[in-house]
Amino acid sequence: MDNNERVSAKGDYSDTLLGLDWTFSVAPMMGWTDRHERTFLRVLSRQAVLYTEMISEGALVHGRRDRFLTFHASQHPVALQLGGSDPAMMAQAARYGEEAGFDEININVGCPSERGHHRLFGAHLMQHPELVADIYTAMAEAVSVPVTVKTRVGVDRDDSYELFAAFVERQARAGCRVFHVHARKAWLDGLSPKDNREVPPLRYEYVYRLKKERPDLTITINGGITTLEECREHLRHVDGVMLGREAYHNPFLLSQVDSELYGAPDRGMTREQFLDEIEPYILEELERGTPLHAMVKHILGLYTGQPGARKFRQVLSEESVLPGAGIEVLHKARRVLRDTALQVLEFQSR
Repeated sequence: MDNNERVSAKGDYSDTLLGLDWTFSVAPMMGWTDRHERTFLRVLSRQAVLYTEMISEGALVHGRRDRFLTFHASQHPVALQLGGSDPAMMAQAARYGEEAGFDEININVGCPSERGHHRLFGAHLMQHPELVADIYTAMAEAVSVPVTVKTRVGVDRDDSYELFAAFVERQARAGCRVFHVHARKAWLDGLSPKDNREVPPLRYEYVYRLKKERPDLTITINGGITTLEECREHLRHVDGVMLGREAYHNPFLLSQVDSELYGAPDRGMTREQFLDEIEPYILEELERGTPLHAMVKHILGLYTGQPGARKFRQVLSEESVLPGAGIEVLHKARRVLRDTALQVLEFQSR
């Protein structure tokens, strides 16, 4: 399915009307997709939709909103993911998100949080479809930007396709038209959040079937996707793909997203050009007091599979945490990488 076919397959609530194109996005990941990571990824892809880390309703309603909602203007299109279960508070948090300039507000119904047993949260909400519909309605009435749902395909032993489809149908009746689906169920009893990203089997067929049965909905798929070839295969069945850990551990993959998935001209960006482009941002943030390690931790995987990658990571990891660490650490890491690459080439030419 090419770009034109994907657009025509969607219903009245199409990407054109929403103002967003979810062909490719980077999943919200706690501790990873912060404002620095999103700024860096935007240099690599101009088209991908980027998501914040999950932010709780209370953090915005009762906390320091600027801490969570400030982001670099270059990040658009960028979405705010919210976690919580109180419709009024979620609606207020959504208002704050829209006022801050986010292009989409996403409801977290997929995180297998261990605290969810004591307070309805994340994937635990799948067991309460009526409450999720109330949350969606309150948020959609509070903002003019798209409100979307990120969900799993099931919870514990409630993992039949019929239950998954019924959950989506209830939200669709409330008005939701965009669903980002992590194609694994959540085991809430006995598995850690980390294990929930790997142990439950992937059910891509559930997501494909949902899109086939509900062509009017925009459906994106998440879970276990690591290459652009896999992205293209999924796009034959659904409207978009969402990458998680692979986009973090191998960020340079995003440099090919615009040309490979959106049909844009290939900019031919190199890793060295990428580092040149993000350096002014790093310098600006250092002036503001942002620690170097808070930024460069996001580029440790930049040279994955390349000569010198290990030494590049080592310099950044060990020296960016030292007191007073500045841009010279990044410069050193780049020198060490170039020297290693030259040594490899000399050895190969013998």
